[in-house]
Amino acid sequence: MTSSLDPGLASRLKRTGPDSLGLLPAVVQQHDTGEVLMLGWMDEEALQRTLTTGRATYWSRSRQEYWVKGDTSGHVQHVREVRLDCDGDTLLLRVDQVGAACHTGDHTCFDADLLPLGTGPVTP
Repeated sequence: MTSSLDPGLASRLKRTGPDSLGLLPAVVQQHDTGEVLMLGWMDEEALQRTLTTGRATYWSRSRQEYWVKGDTSGHVQHVREVRLDCDGDTLLLRVDQVGAACHTGDHTCFDADLLPLGTGPVTP
């Protein structure tokens, strides 16, 4: 499938994702609380679909296909804004999450494991 992403925007993207698929990490954040919900992967087509529909669309590395968040689970992500970082290699999606963001049913993908930090001094 050929992407219809704006060529000016496409030229700013640095596609250095896993497996040389040209994927960009997409950090997903709840728009009103700032809570980080999940990380997904997007190529130009997924980004174009997201920008056009207002529904978060990702590339599934395991299934090798596009998926729209919530189509099977009902846990929809309504996209409020999309930002490209200063290096052009990471996207930030600010969404209104309906239901759980994680495929496990957890509210976020970061609810499961809190890793211990060392007890040494913290350097600013």
